[in-house]
Amino acid sequence: MKFKHISIKLFFLCFILLVISCKQEIKHEIKQENKNETNHTPTPIQEIKADTIIPTIPIINQSNDSIVLTHAKGFTIEKHDTYTQIDIISPWPNAQKKFTYILHPKGTQQPSIDQQAIYITTPIDRYIVTSTTDIPILEYLGIENNLVGFPHTDYISSEKTRALVKQGNIKNIGKEQDINTEIVLELAPELIIGFSTSGENRTYQALQNSGIPTIFNGSWTEEHPLGRVEWIKLLAAFFNKEKEANQIFETIKQDYNAAKDIVANTTEQPTVISGNLFKDVWYVPGGKSYIATFLKDAKASYLWADNPKKGSLTLSFEEVLDKGQKAQIWIDSGSYKSLDLMLKHNDRYELFDAFKNKSVYSPVLKIGPSGGLLYYELGSIRPDLILKDLIKIIHPELVPEYQPYFFKKLD
Repeated sequence: MKFKHISIKLFFLCFILLVISCKQEIKHEIKQENKNETNHTPTPIQEIKADTIIPTIPIINQSNDSIVLTHAKGFTIEKHDTYTQIDIISPWPNAQKKFTYILHPKGTQQPSIDQQAIYITTPIDRYIVTSTTDIPILEYLGIENNLVGFPHTDYISSEKTRALVKQGNIKNIGKEQDINTEIVLELAPELIIGFSTSGENRTYQALQNSGIPTIFNGSWTEEHPLGRVEWIKLLAAFFNKEKEANQIFETIKQDYNAAKDIVANTTEQPTVISGNLFKDVWYVPGGKSYIATFLKDAKASYLWADNPKKGSLTLSFEEVLDKGQKAQIWIDSGSYKSLDLMLKHNDRYELFDAFKNKSVYSPVLKIGPSGGLLYYELGSIRPDLILKDLIKIIHPELVPEYQPYFFKKLD
């Protein structure tokens, strides 16, 4: 069975992203393992060109620039006649306060709404982002040319944005936790799109005090994969790109839901474990995490689905073995490219049935020149592709012609 095609006009938008917690690089070109890989297009949204690692997106027709949130819980946005109000509720886990931003058009009088709010005139012309996860959003919205600074520019892998770095249009401003404030001040950005795990970042505060507003992209705190994607609507508001953001989100949402429909009537749910050992800790996705949502939507029986945690559980090897030794499938075992490499790291992995049966899958199909995985960069804004891969792994009989985009079966 093929994924259902969406018959609409293709709108090419290239992008690439990177997970904050493990900055990695990717290739600018795919070295495909199967020369026929480009012929497998389960839906137009996953069309793969031979000269790019980024699938094209067919945009659905939607002219409305109003903003309605359907999945994101970490922010709210309200459009008024003369201004837009944004409240970021979840900039990081367990945040104790919200951040309010009042956006109004350049050349208009600043409204008097909230003394504690940060007032920003739009559209933004010059800005800085601090995470490669933001790069694809910028390219989707067509505003990458306005990016003037980025920490550790070597991490940018998008061909389009890397060209801007080589041309000197995007300056290296240091590292994520050690941004060079002097360079930032010289660049004079109108906005910094930041990232924080706890809110403790003196650099951001110093730049804020100097008159450069900072917003925090907390998309990674969302429980639902589509909630993470929906943060594109928040960022779009600063650039008057609401219409484009709506179109992109709706297209990805439709493709995600179409994938869910494939397994809607499936009763068989294979048992699954996830994660791997890092030093002495096995990081297991909590039952309320977006990873658990993926597995639920792919009709898998995730062994920690009942756990109420949104983030990761920190377990010992013995705890995971006790619960997951008999699991049928092992998904996302890290960046290992083979079972032998896994054993070299820890020979106890062979105690798991999934390992013995060679039913271990890692997101290593698209690898960059420095070993970076495209999965960690692209996945947060393309959950539709991840879900399709998982369905192929868990219920291959339902999608026999589908070729995985991220995940590889290890041997």
